[in-house]
Amino acid sequence: MVTTPLRPRMPMTIAGLFAFMAVWAIAAGPKPKPPVRRATPPPAAWDKATAGTFYDNAFSVLSGPRPEFETAKRPSTGGPPTGEPTATRSAGSGDAFKWSSLISEDTLIDEIKTQKDLVETTVVTPSTFKGGGYNQARKSFSVLAVAFGVIAAHDQDVRWKKDAATARDLFARAGFNCKTATDQAFNESQLRIEDLQLMLSGSAPGGKPERDDDFVWSQAAARPALMARLEEAEKAVAAGLSSSAEFTKAQAQVVHQAEIVAAIGEVIGQRDFEFHDDESYLAFSHAMRDAAVRVREACLKKDYDAARTAAGGISKACSGCHESYR
Repeated sequence: MVTTPLRPRMPMTIAGLFAFMAVWAIAAGPKPKPPVRRATPPPAAWDKATAGTFYDNAFSVLSGPRPEFETAKRPSTGGPPTGEPTATRSAGSGDAFKWSSLISEDTLIDEIKTQKDLVETTVVTPSTFKGGGYNQARKSFSVLAVAFGVIAAHDQDVRWKKDAATARDLFARAGFNCKTATDQAFNESQLRIEDLQLMLSGSAPGGKPERDDDFVWSQAAARPALMARLEEAEKAVAAGLSSSAEFTKAQAQVVHQAEIVAAIGEVIGQRDFEFHDDESYLAFSHAMRDAAVRVREACLKKDYDAARTAAGGISKACSGCHESYR
């Protein structure tokens, strides 16, 4: 029998090793991937309990105007949005707050003319003034100071803007001095009426304020005077919305009074007013302000029901604030 001699085993080179491994990998083939476990899809229709958790229309329960995203962008300095009213920003800084979102030029002009007529009837003689007229003078001068303060800080070119800061300080001082029925307060009141007449005729006020420090809103008026005007405005809004027929006749007046409420609601939350750093107080003042803006918007749309609902928000905010802070 013929036998074949055994060949000696040759050592495998590195190249041969890699070739062997490649052939083995091809022969073995890729390992199958494990199946992907997916979440169970939601049902086609929610059950009654789940469906009741959500509103059919979220906008039906949201309050306040929709945000203006273009104007609410934060500046590069990292400060608060420039398009939204906040009590942490001084409304007196002019371009930092859009007063036009709360009150129009027409309302400011009409309010100034109304307060002029009111204060003129109380500063006729010293006896009229001392017999109780000084209270009306105090309120009117305080409202005038706030109105001119808003004009000075307004984001639009409102009438009297050039002299508004001067008028603001003059009427603010007169308002504070009318806390007592003195001859000095009477004489100053007459001078301020002359300033009003000058401004309405197109001239600058004759008086010169004495101010060395920066203006803050608490210097414009004392809270009691503003609260008295606020109460008048709230009652006027309610009267104008007492019926659909009355609403049709009084829309312009309701808009005027609602804008007064909105402006005062912003002012009383500014720096140095009492409770300006109290979150609950600010919530009340801002709720009142925002409800007043909704009243105005509803009036412009001639939506009586929406205006009445928004007016209820003003009353609710006022009542809640009085119960907590009176």
